[in-house]
Amino acid sequence: MSDIIQLLPDSVANQIAAGEVIQRPASVVKELVENALDAGANEITIHIKDAGKTLIKITDNGCGMSPTDARMAFERHATSKISSANDLFCIRTMGFRGEAMASIAAIADVELRSKRTEDEVGTRVHIVGSEVKAQEPVAGSNGTNITVKNLFFNVPARRKFLKTNTTELRHIINEIHRVALPNPDIRFSFHHNYSSLYELGKSNLRRRIVDIFGKNVNQSLVPVEEETSMVNITGYVGQPKFAKKTMGEQFFFVNKRYMRHPYFHKAVMQAFEKLLPADAFPSYFLFLEMDPAHIDINVHPTKTEIKFEDERAVWQIIFAAVRESLGKHNVVPSIDFDQNGSIDIPVLGKGNREIRYPEIKVNPEYNPFEQEKNVSSGGWNESRREKQQVDHWEDLYGPPKEKIQHEQSQLPLGEQGDYGSQSSEKYSGKKVLQLKQRFILTPVKSGLMAIDQKRAHERILFEKFMEVLQSESVASQQQLFPQTIELESGDAELLKNILTDLQALGFDIREFGKNTFVINGTPGMLDVASPGMIVEKLLEEYKNSPVDARAKAKEQVAISLAKASAIDYGIDLKQEEIDHLIDNLFACATPNYSPEGKKVLTIIPLEDIEKTFNK
Repeated sequence: MSDIIQLLPDSVANQIAAGEVIQRPASVVKELVENALDAGANEITIHIKDAGKTLIKITDNGCGMSPTDARMAFERHATSKISSANDLFCIRTMGFRGEAMASIAAIADVELRSKRTEDEVGTRVHIVGSEVKAQEPVAGSNGTNITVKNLFFNVPARRKFLKTNTTELRHIINEIHRVALPNPDIRFSFHHNYSSLYELGKSNLRRRIVDIFGKNVNQSLVPVEEETSMVNITGYVGQPKFAKKTMGEQFFFVNKRYMRHPYFHKAVMQAFEKLLPADAFPSYFLFLEMDPAHIDINVHPTKTEIKFEDERAVWQIIFAAVRESLGKHNVVPSIDFDQNGSIDIPVLGKGNREIRYPEIKVNPEYNPFEQEKNVSSGGWNESRREKQQVDHWEDLYGPPKEKIQHEQSQLPLGEQGDYGSQSSEKYSGKKVLQLKQRFILTPVKSGLMAIDQKRAHERILFEKFMEVLQSESVASQQQLFPQTIELESGDAELLKNILTDLQALGFDIREFGKNTFVINGTPGMLDVASPGMIVEKLLEEYKNSPVDARAKAKEQVAISLAKASAIDYGIDLKQEEIDHLIDNLFACATPNYSPEGKKVLTIIPLEDIEKTFNK
């Protein structure tokens, strides 16, 4: 039998390696921008087209490369960051494996132009699918310019499973956030389809956070600062009142490297314990500085999973630092026991006024024992009188007997009877009860029905919105005072993509400058007190939705808007509102499930209730 094991060609090996390193266009942006940071650049420009599927272009003013380095950069495991295994224990650069450039060149059309300051001319290298097409000297400015075209052109399966442009653009923006936040001293410029999304100038950390996430976040930031022998922590956390229902503004960095760490996330959440609802997430931007020898970043190809030598100690430090910052800035409720029971002393007015002492009147003939004698002597009569009053307690909860007799005398003969029975027969309302401001309970033939009020309202609104989208007949209610909202670039691009569907639902939203929109009208079927809040909640729901097919776009907008507009838990409903909600729910085509397929109502059988009483 002949040998069957063979060595794979470099081109095939590079494509296999690219499957782990390059997962989507955002991975290319991440790797190239990190290389620019390692090259010492202080100005980085990013141009993408069609969410990176067609074009990704990164330009920096770093140190540049020699002709030999420019060619060697595309070889596997070729790097300038480390030279021995011991260097893995003191890594401070963003990249060190030497796999990114080779992986990108294996699945795309790549052109590199680079020039060092001391060289007269630069170098141009053109590689397509790991095959070198050209290498030649070229004129250019100092630094490096890398252009990546037609990503995954030779791996059609990978290109097929890419998401829509909106989703891929969102991932690219997230990667830019992760490199721009820890480097506020570096200028970033980001353009998509020849439209500028970010122009981040050199600034401090707080200003960089505001430039990325909008002016509204500025008032919510609480500074965090802690220095220990193990780790130094700086950054900001958001105030509890500005917490959101979905995640998105939670960032951990160690030595300016972004990391995902669920264990440390629990430390922050526990620091906010009893300050937030269970389903809310605070914003935080925390930067850890520690000795690289105490961490291991060589865990995953994406380098976002980092192991710590003593995670428990770091957890305690993060928890204490966040908790202390919340307390220092009066975010945590506190009680000042020194002020408890203090007396306000009035300030004397101008002029020499004579101070009067309070007059106390004393009755020298008062004898408390005489009152006790009267009580003891008349105690039997008092108790007898109280018993007589208890015997007729029904009179306290009904109209006087004279009124009942008068009303009964006015009735025709045969209709006169008990007053209570007459009032109960006239009552025709539903027998319903709101439990814990979350559920609606009502008796049915087979037992007790429990309805989730939020999910029920979501189902009602969803079917109304779908009916409007299908009929294309919508009534828009114009706002007396149009509201202006400012969004961060990712949310602004998302709103632009779904603006047509929102207009079909009755929203009148128009662009008003960069990342700014004006809400002139809302759907007539909605009772909207704050249209800006509804739009922000809609975007949060839409971003976190698993549905991403283009054909499902309208349905997803209807689902997201229904979830954003539905009544929330903790709201006390009036009897008429409960009756109206139940009537509309059972008028729906699918009353049993919410738009996302969650159960709206359940019936507790009468047998189960009887079992609890051992009947």
